[in-house]
Amino acid sequence: MLGRISLMLLALLALEPLSSAARLMTKQQLRERQHEAAKRLDIKPRAGSSSGSGVKNITFTNPRASEFYVDGTSIPLVDFDVGPSWSGLLPISSAPNETRKLFFWFFPPGPQGSLDDLIFWTNGGPGCSSLEGLLQENGPISWSLGQAKATVNQWSWTNISSILYVEQPVGTGFSQGVPNITNEDELAEQLIGFFQQFLEVFSELKGKNFYLTGESYAGTYVPYIASHIFANKSALDLKLKGFWVSDPSLSFDVVQEEIPAVGFVNKYEHVFSFNQSFMEFLNNRSAECGYANYFAEHVSYPPKGLFPLPGKSIEADPGCDLWDTIFDAALLVNPAFNIYRIFDTWPILWDVLGFPGSFPQTQVSPLYFNREDVKKAIHAPLDVDWTECSNINVFVRNDESLPPAFTVLPSVIEQSERAVIVHGLADFILIAEGTRIVIQNMTWNGLQGFQTPIANDSFIVEGMGALGNMHEERGLMYVEVDLSGHMVPQFSPKAAFQIAQWLLGFRDSPSD
Repeated sequence: MLGRISLMLLALLALEPLSSAARLMTKQQLRERQHEAAKRLDIKPRAGSSSGSGVKNITFTNPRASEFYVDGTSIPLVDFDVGPSWSGLLPISSAPNETRKLFFWFFPPGPQGSLDDLIFWTNGGPGCSSLEGLLQENGPISWSLGQAKATVNQWSWTNISSILYVEQPVGTGFSQGVPNITNEDELAEQLIGFFQQFLEVFSELKGKNFYLTGESYAGTYVPYIASHIFANKSALDLKLKGFWVSDPSLSFDVVQEEIPAVGFVNKYEHVFSFNQSFMEFLNNRSAECGYANYFAEHVSYPPKGLFPLPGKSIEADPGCDLWDTIFDAALLVNPAFNIYRIFDTWPILWDVLGFPGSFPQTQVSPLYFNREDVKKAIHAPLDVDWTECSNINVFVRNDESLPPAFTVLPSVIEQSERAVIVHGLADFILIAEGTRIVIQNMTWNGLQGFQTPIANDSFIVEGMGALGNMHEERGLMYVEVDLSGHMVPQFSPKAAFQIAQWLLGFRDSPSD
């Protein structure tokens, strides 16, 4: 993929019981602070008016657009007006016999958003639905883990721009057809074909500033898609300005999972709660596998040269798959252990999309996007059994492309006006220290890696203070977000929103 109470407040509550009036005042003050912070960021909820007046006026002259119109007052189980949107299936080419189609859902901007920009969002997997991003991350509707009902997403990216969610590649979500791609270049070609069909129906979006965004395995998708667009500028009537990838898959698993895994456990030892003998085993095996001192020996600012892989191949050597060893042990200690956000414990929160933690789990049936009334409302095929992540391989023989850090990512950074890599520090499935290794081993704009340390710059979130680290050099912005898991817009929406504002040029810095 794949409200919070501060520890300080909990400590105060433990020290001295509060009266009912004091508790009410505390909640009221909290609401007022949130309201004031929203005003300072110039954010207004996109939805909530029966007329849809919370959305900027946008019309499409092609009669076909009406086939995809979604009435924002009639989305099942959503008791507020989302405003107009458009969704449905479009083919990946103009061939008359084309049967492969991708499902999309397009939202215009809210009153504070820009009509000059278009954000594309894709989830990863490969084969995981971008409707998860829409409903639980950065869309105008928020129905995240544990929420009893859908609510307005105050930090929706539609407060910045219009946004297009696409379930891709073929074989993902509601999308139609038999997967036939074997690599990222073919994926990009099919998606560009879809974009061409989309712009023919919604032609008023032609010429917009375009931003490619996504998370997880989209860290592989997005650089290849961007590279294809930059190499074929006449193929798409959009101005590609930049990209965002969060908790991204950029290199081999041995780099982003195995090397940093034991160090991650030591950093969060009180979360994992392993016994001393097991910790000794992990630390000894990490040293034997060449992981323990890897960061100290190779990761410097500036780098001293290209980094070697720790083993004999791009895979973990026998006995050195420590990530899986840690995961299995973590589940014994905490059966609710969540690789996407390590702080989760019992009870496992219910999820309207059926994927609340490390594993799929259907706690309510049908899942939201399998309800017939939902499918009808968004023009989705009624005969598809929707799952958040596909049960089939969306690449015929797995993805044969090399990770983008070794191929297209450096040139895509160089050609972008703004390039962003974001990482949640509580993510175990892809670990931030591994992403640091990737960056420091990559050469772009004439130099290898960052020349000065990342930790020198704090990432400040409006009204919250320091919430991680950030660093920019030679066109690449890197941001680490404390407390956030794998899905940064879900687990730290305010932080993600600030970074997205910077991506589109609405802030001088992602940091406050």
